[in-house]
Amino acid sequence: MSMTLKQANEIAGNLSYPSKMPGAGWSISAKLCVTGGKLAKVVGSVCHGCYALKDRYTWTNAQKAMQKRLDGITDPRWVEAMITLLRDKHSTPQFRIDLGKVRNGTRSRLNEAGWHRWFDSGDLQAVWHLDKICAIAHATPKIRHWLATREAKMIASYIASGGVVPDNLVIRISATMIGDRPPTSWGHTSTVHAGDQDIVGHECPAPTQGNACGSCRAYWSPDVKNVSYHLH
Repeated sequence: MSMTLKQANEIAGNLSYPSKMPGAGWSISAKLCVTGGKLAKVVGSVCHGCYALKDRYTWTNAQKAMQKRLDGITDPRWVEAMITLLRDKHSTPQFRIDLGKVRNGTRSRLNEAGWHRWFDSGDLQAVWHLDKICAIAHATPKIRHWLATREAKMIASYIASGGVVPDNLVIRISATMIGDRPPTSWGHTSTVHAGDQDIVGHECPAPTQGNACGSCRAYWSPDVKNVSYHLH
């Protein structure tokens, strides 16, 4: 018997919907970042002043939702639950998401199916966590997955143990410091530039188009080796 959406939500919680992204996401508290948590205290690092440690990410409802997602990853049915949620949400070319109640009714927007981001807040918790994410991506080949991470050692351990990253999952390892060159330990990376610092590879256009991806899908593209975005 296949898992129902109600069961999937009870296990995995709901998906997240980053405002700049075309599709859905999955997030946990940035306070739980293993490497990023240390870098957040280092002035000049890409994690210092992290957007996911302030504003709406700190709201009680957001924290509860992220905690539920975190609690779900150790459930033996989590992979199946995430597959169920993703297949349902991405079953049509566009899907409508509720942005919350306002005085004049319910605000909503249409998102484009086929694109998923892991960790618009937070990061990998362990190698076994990555293994589960890869299993989910493998089971949802029609969805392009993008995973942003600072956990280079976990990626290396996963590969060394025989782990395989599905073709529809692009993992981007982030540089450590603002202005750093792309990490050389992995084929897909991201960097942050400020002022007149060099832009390496594809420059993220979001700052010039309302802080949104728009038609750009570089983060998800295996053909784009590095994405450089301006410090904000």
